[in-house]
Amino acid sequence: MINNERIDHLERLLEVVRGLTTAPDIEAFLQTVITEASEMTDSELASILEYDETAEELRFLAMQWFQRDMLRPLGVPLEGSAAGWVFKRGQPLIIQDAKADQRHFKVIDRVTRHETHSLAAVPLIVRGEVIGVLETLNKKDNAHYTEEDLTILATLGALAAQAMQNVYLQRKVKIASIELAELERLKTDFIAVTSHELRTPLGLILGHATFLRELIGGEYTEQLDTIIRNATRLKEIVENLSNVDNIQSGAAQVRSHKISLAKIAEDTILSFQDEAASRNITLKLESSGEPFFVEADGVKISIALSNLVKNAIQFTDQGGHVTVRVGEDSGYLKVSVSDDGIGIPVRDLPRVFERFFQVETHLTRRHNGMGLGLSVAKAMIELHGGRIWAESKEGKGSTFTFLLPTSQSHPSSPSKIGPFIE
Repeated sequence: MINNERIDHLERLLEVVRGLTTAPDIEAFLQTVITEASEMTDSELASILEYDETAEELRFLAMQWFQRDMLRPLGVPLEGSAAGWVFKRGQPLIIQDAKADQRHFKVIDRVTRHETHSLAAVPLIVRGEVIGVLETLNKKDNAHYTEEDLTILATLGALAAQAMQNVYLQRKVKIASIELAELERLKTDFIAVTSHELRTPLGLILGHATFLRELIGGEYTEQLDTIIRNATRLKEIVENLSNVDNIQSGAAQVRSHKISLAKIAEDTILSFQDEAASRNITLKLESSGEPFFVEADGVKISIALSNLVKNAIQFTDQGGHVTVRVGEDSGYLKVSVSDDGIGIPVRDLPRVFERFFQVETHLTRRHNGMGLGLSVAKAMIELHGGRIWAESKEGKGSTFTFLLPTSQSHPSSPSKIGPFIE
């Protein structure tokens, strides 16, 4: 008989375990827990209380339906209550005579007009932290609660605690998602406003500085060159901000026509040759001599490649090498920019294409920029249905590669060709 009862208990507990993943919501699952708790311990009532950090007391989370309106508004103090005793000590408790025990919180009896004779309670524990209490009241036929009853309650309590923790984590994830969405909106607004407001004054600074340099001549050439150089750097930042804003707002359009990737690579190298030479960096193109024609937006492809080359030069020490290669790979046109510079730490490699991400912190980094160039390059390539990725060894250099489909018939996401970073 005893064995049959234990088998029945095990089967019922297994059913509750299944309910942990199949119950429609937390309330339905906790109702199942307290129903099984009262039936399996042969008790009149059962309830689950959770800790309210703000009020520093326990609140009823699950109870019999006919007690909900009475118990939901009530708080159970940690001092002077059996549930509080269990919560504070993290230990189970049996009270066989509630009338004679000062730990029984008799206010609940007066509110519900129900007399408590005996009770059993266990803590709800998640990762060593007590988050609530499961208790049963009045074992039937004036019987005494036993250690076996506590074992049943402890098992059910562990399941209830896990369900409560799952809901808590889901809430935290939802709050975090809302906060991230708000941060993303603020970031987007910042990009739009900044790129718009800086464009006109920067154009005026560059225009007047260039005019003054031609007008005044030798005496102030160095100072005016400094103004022009730094204003040009700001202009590049604004253009990157504007590109990001256009992509995010959906305003970016791909105006495709037949272009030569080899010609774009040659022009890009020519435009950065002086900067590379000033740092004693060898910048060269490796190609078969073919034009490598493709239907694409030449301006956007040029922006992407320019940002990759600029990035390579920026993170290559004097005397280093930057090589641009143009070729074909399995029906896709392939462009790569390799350097033998400082490389990228493994922990940072997955994030290099994120907006505003910089490998070096603002306190230690030696290189200029806002961390937009690579994100812009990625966006420009992906607008064409291409794929871009990075490979690097810290201290050895990096290679950034992108693929472009040679025709519209190719898939828009050539994920099977080469490694890539999302």
